[in-house]
Amino acid sequence: MYKKLFVQATVKYLSGLLLLSALLFIPAGTLKYWNAWLFIAVLFIPMLITGIVLAVKNPELLRRRLNAKEKETEQKSVVFLSALMFIGGFVVAGLDYRFKWLLLPKGIVFAAAAVFLSAYLLYVEVLRENTYLSRTIEVQENQKVVDTGLYGIVRHPMYAATVLLFLSAPLVLGSLFSFAVFLIYPAITVKRIKNEEKVLEKELDGYSEYKTRIKYRLVPYIW
Repeated sequence: MYKKLFVQATVKYLSGLLLLSALLFIPAGTLKYWNAWLFIAVLFIPMLITGIVLAVKNPELLRRRLNAKEKETEQKSVVFLSALMFIGGFVVAGLDYRFKWLLLPKGIVFAAAAVFLSAYLLYVEVLRENTYLSRTIEVQENQKVVDTGLYGIVRHPMYAATVLLFLSAPLVLGSLFSFAVFLIYPAITVKRIKNEEKVLEKELDGYSEYKTRIKYRLVPYIW
């Protein structure tokens, strides 16, 4: 069982690394795209560490995080739109570097890298707090509402972390045009959250009461 999980995790990790590299370096027309190397480092090194920790401490959670096959029809469109956004955003970043359309100064790039790493730490904390987390919209057997820690502030801290991740990513890549593409992500996230909450209200005991106590979904005092 663990061997199969290890193979699955390794294949997904390496395929993700290769795909991202292709989406960035091919449009850039060079391997000297230093922003891309920086982004790969701040993304894949923490991802590797997190994956190893999950494999040792909580392999079941790692298995759920590797499962990306959505069952909800509405969520399939969200996943499709997200995939288009990622592909378009990364390709635009590479082209921006290649043709020098509008490159961001290094100060902004490194500040964005710091934000990205902070957001990834937030993501890891959410994984620690909620062992039921899956990449798909589903309610698992014996699942309970988590209402402590970050879940005591907003109902969807995982999505809050990913919004920070994906809005800082194009800035790490040094591309304002790519940032414009990634601005689609908050709208996609809102759509996903609204559908997810319908499922949770219907299938997860105590979620409706949790909603009355924790009013904000994503950003305190805003939404």
